[in-house]
Amino acid sequence: MCDTIVALPNSTKDGRLLFAKNSDRAANEPLLTVRFPAKDYKKGSEVKLTYITMPQAEHTYEVTLMKPSWIWGAEMGFNQFGLNIGNEAVFTKEKRGKPSLIGMDMVRLALERCKTAFEAMEYIIWLLQEYGQGGNCGYDHEFHYHNSFLIADRKEAYVLETAGKFYAVKKVKDIYAISNGLSIGSDYDIIHPEAISYAIKKKRINMMEEFDFAKCFSDKLYTFFAKSKQRRCLATEILNKNKKNITIKTMMDVLRTHAPDYKEDTNSVGSVCMHAGGLIGDHTTGSYVASLGLNDEYYYVTLSSMPCMSVFKPLILSDKMPIPHEDEDKAKEIWLREERLKRFLIAGQIDKQAYLKDIQELEESYLEKFEKANNEQKLKIIDEIWEKATELREKYLKPLEDKDFDFQKGKLSYRRYWTKKTKVLYS
Repeated sequence: MCDTIVALPNSTKDGRLLFAKNSDRAANEPLLTVRFPAKDYKKGSEVKLTYITMPQAEHTYEVTLMKPSWIWGAEMGFNQFGLNIGNEAVFTKEKRGKPSLIGMDMVRLALERCKTAFEAMEYIIWLLQEYGQGGNCGYDHEFHYHNSFLIADRKEAYVLETAGKFYAVKKVKDIYAISNGLSIGSDYDIIHPEAISYAIKKKRINMMEEFDFAKCFSDKLYTFFAKSKQRRCLATEILNKNKKNITIKTMMDVLRTHAPDYKEDTNSVGSVCMHAGGLIGDHTTGSYVASLGLNDEYYYVTLSSMPCMSVFKPLILSDKMPIPHEDEDKAKEIWLREERLKRFLIAGQIDKQAYLKDIQELEESYLEKFEKANNEQKLKIIDEIWEKATELREKYLKPLEDKDFDFQKGKLSYRRYWTKKTKVLYS
């Protein structure tokens, strides 16, 4: 379960392309933020993906990935050319394939091998036809799905939605949000050459009807319970309300959005900022926002779950990026440390309002200044804010260093859920 959004330059306040994503995964599944430098490989080399092996490219580009700890691929990320990709689980009528490529593998492959959004869109389609998609994507339970992708570079963005081998593509005109359901209907720009005839053969439409990709291929039951329509509407409403004036703060606000009926200390599948704690739904385990100009780009990452209770920390592409370089163990250690803070917040052992006030003040202290700074100034701000974010985390964690987790907030089932999950995570 995830949500990804984009606002093209014609819809933003400063004429930059803005891209953002929440990764919704199992609550105990570390999401690692890690940089992999550009590399050259010998001709004929192979690369082992999550389930299959395929030929390695002779050269791969530098990528920064937000990836589940046990998977080769990534939920989301960007490369040295400003290409950004996020993927979503979608539920379709097509059979789940045997273990092959999963959506996260396709994200990483495209980022490592493509420079533009159009090139990445075409490459993912090629991967889909060449290798197919399939395999368990669940961390602590079996979870199989097909994939959709939001793909953006400095100038344009594409939505690519799939159902088995079939696909539809839509070029974004201004703003767009994708969630855990097919969204492309009859308004596609590119379609699998056999999709329409296949839908007619399966009697999903007749020859006189207008072809609608989502209508013909969606599994309505799974899509309904994923509440993708509700989350997509929440995101789209905020983007439309702020169109022509969308900022980094707007994108952060979307990622932090809760459903109108959300009650504190409960789980919520219908929120863009998804909270676990019940039988259905995942947990937002990491978030990021990208700001892409024609000649530069910068990013904001949480390296932690629940953006509603996280600091978005700034980044620019640099050898001095304050994230692990090819060190997934270190990236996991960072996530787990941040997650301790979140579990104490969920438990009610930290003054949440005081903490949220500190987050707000920290972000307000640098956001506008960072966007106007040159690269040298940005690097100094990054050092300062990352240090302050660490100090803020430790300010609340240190007094609890020798304390056990004691979940006292919410209903009994909610407290039991988090007690069990936390015991497993930190045992």
